[in-house]
Amino acid sequence: MSQDGQVQSPDEYCVADIDPAAAVSVVTFPMPRGLVFDWHTHADHQLAWAASGVLTVRTQESAWVLPPSRALWIPAGVPHETLSAGAATMRSAYLRPDRCPVSWQEPTPVSAGPLLCELIGYLEDRSIRQDQRARAEAVLIDLLQPVAMTTVEVRWPADDLARQVADRLAESPADSRTLAGWGREVGASERTLARAFLAETGVSFGRWRTMLRIQGALTALAAGEPVAVVARRVGYDSDSAFVQAFRRETGMTPGAYFRAG
Repeated sequence: MSQDGQVQSPDEYCVADIDPAAAVSVVTFPMPRGLVFDWHTHADHQLAWAASGVLTVRTQESAWVLPPSRALWIPAGVPHETLSAGAATMRSAYLRPDRCPVSWQEPTPVSAGPLLCELIGYLEDRSIRQDQRARAEAVLIDLLQPVAMTTVEVRWPADDLARQVADRLAESPADSRTLAGWGREVGASERTLARAFLAETGVSFGRWRTMLRIQGALTALAAGEPVAVVARRVGYDSDSAFVQAFRRETGMTPGAYFRAG
């Protein structure tokens, strides 16, 4: 198993563990802190679920932070990568497209309630009879209910000086320096940096920093850390200010964002 931060492919597990005769096959992936399953695709649909810990799944357009109360439907053929900031266990159900009535074309978060989670574990057992498996597979598919889960995707500026600012803020999101202060740090005017952020990220510097802070908070919130601790870690002086910013970006409070459906 890889060490902290090492990139690895999930294929070495899947090829041996997926049952070609089953409509749904389940594979468990122990994921130590920092493990990354690099960009890949599957011939089957995938339902990625964190049985423990927190997962992040990225596609070319978006990223989802998944606590155990959420799973992500990833359509067959969609390039994605999966990573764990802390120790986690990913349990993935692979659904054959020719035997699955679900036809969602985009990655879709679903509620991972107790019954769905139990069924995923049950279907990993290859000793169950064919009729038992067929009934469990049908119930699992019936339980796939989309839930609202706004992604917070932060575009990076390409301009070298603006990117220096972005990189440093990613390392220290609580840094509250103004754009003028950052300009003195990297050797650019406030106006030049402001133009670069707006032109290359689509939002103002202030909005960009807010989005970066919210994105950085998601993994800690999903792991159950208190809002007050997370808020101060990403640069907010009060819980209420953080919650207001979180609601503006996602349309809901931190508690509602990760609550099971």
